[in-house]
Amino acid sequence: MAEYSKQRGAGVVIEALAKRYGEVEALAPTDLTVQSGEFFSLIGPSGSGKSTLLGCIAGFVPPSAGRILVNGADIVAVPPYRRNIGMVFQNYSLFPHMSVAENIAFPLRMRKLPPGEIAGRVERILSVVRLPGMGDRAPSQLSGGQQQRVALARAAVYDPPLLLMDEPLGALDKNLREEMQYEIKQFHRAIGATVLYVTHDQEEAATMSDRIAILNHGRIEQAGEPRALYEQPRNAFVASFLGDANLFEVRRVDGAIADRIAVETSDGLRLVATHAPVTVARLVACIRPEAIRLGNDPERTGETNVIDGVVADVVHAAGSVRTRVSVGDRLVTVRAATQRNVTGWRVGEAVRMAWHPRDTLLIPKE
Repeated sequence: MAEYSKQRGAGVVIEALAKRYGEVEALAPTDLTVQSGEFFSLIGPSGSGKSTLLGCIAGFVPPSAGRILVNGADIVAVPPYRRNIGMVFQNYSLFPHMSVAENIAFPLRMRKLPPGEIAGRVERILSVVRLPGMGDRAPSQLSGGQQQRVALARAAVYDPPLLLMDEPLGALDKNLREEMQYEIKQFHRAIGATVLYVTHDQEEAATMSDRIAILNHGRIEQAGEPRALYEQPRNAFVASFLGDANLFEVRRVDGAIADRIAVETSDGLRLVATHAPVTVARLVACIRPEAIRLGNDPERTGETNVIDGVVADVVHAAGSVRTRVSVGDRLVTVRAATQRNVTGWRVGEAVRMAWHPRDTLLIPKE
């Protein structure tokens, strides 16, 4: 991507921000800090509060309580058009009667910049989004990905220190969405603004973000770097929402021997972990699908978790094989990279699953 006149993004601090609609609490009192220049994603199921939080920051949703500090200044009472915040929507929101250049220039004309400066900025941002020479085209003459690039350009052309993106790739097909993820990351690096990004796609958030906040029922369950959230989830909801997880409810903790802890699950399985259990009444054991090895050969050194089952389903997709194994009344998911010329497992075949105690993570159920 072309170079752009970088600026330092805005630091954002949310303090006890809340939104109620009568008796309905759309957003519980929430605290959150986003660092200057960070790409920060908000994810969660429908109704979790992520779009409400973004709407409060944009000024479209008046909060019931709390403060929104952008570079130290509280903007709660500032009208949306004076917040100097860029916004990118899922449906692009381009003006069909304007050319690409006119769409991008619109916020600059509203700010009454000189025509010469407007033309220069439009030309530079078109290079940043890899659409040079396409300013005269109508939005209808562009592909979906190109239209989304125009929307990005229009949101950033006036140098806002903060960009809000609400499901900007939701209307694109899978291949184009993955291509645009790379484009947006490059765009973010080029302009240097802080980005707050809402998506329902956990993989998209993990691919693009410096940090992620996972919301549920109007509350932030956990925030952190994608790898930390995946490897150290705070509870069962976080573990199941970010990536695949096999969750076993723990009925009893039998105690520790050296650095290992034995537990019994609610369906009678005995598992071994190396992680010290947290001091809460209700625990679950979390095992990620890629940590489990399938095979009927003798156990490898250290693989003290061994469970027999029957293959229920095998799916080959995107360079990996997902196998679901029936163990009593439950299905356990196993994922491995596709290997050329290796015969896979067949549905109905007896199989043994094994994994190391370090891959049994004991976490609170709630």
